[in-house]
Amino acid sequence: MKTALEGEDNDAITEKAQALSQAAMKIGEAIYKAQQANSEAAADAGEGDDNIVDAEYEEVVDEDADDQKAS
Repeated sequence: MKTALEGEDNDAITEKAQALSQAAMKIGEAIYKAQQANSEAAADAGEGDDNIVDAEYEEVVDEDADDQKAS
């Protein structure tokens, strides 16, 4: 591409630009596929997580502490 840009042949410049664009698309596609594979692997790894604790809680308000703040 760089050598084509140094010349004045518009057809060569267009041809090299298209080739560069196609190469960039292939790289982008490979990156996308790799990210999808990593996302799926991470999702599969999370399915067997048995260490989850589901609990209820109740907030306890200390009335003596509130009285001291008001003073």
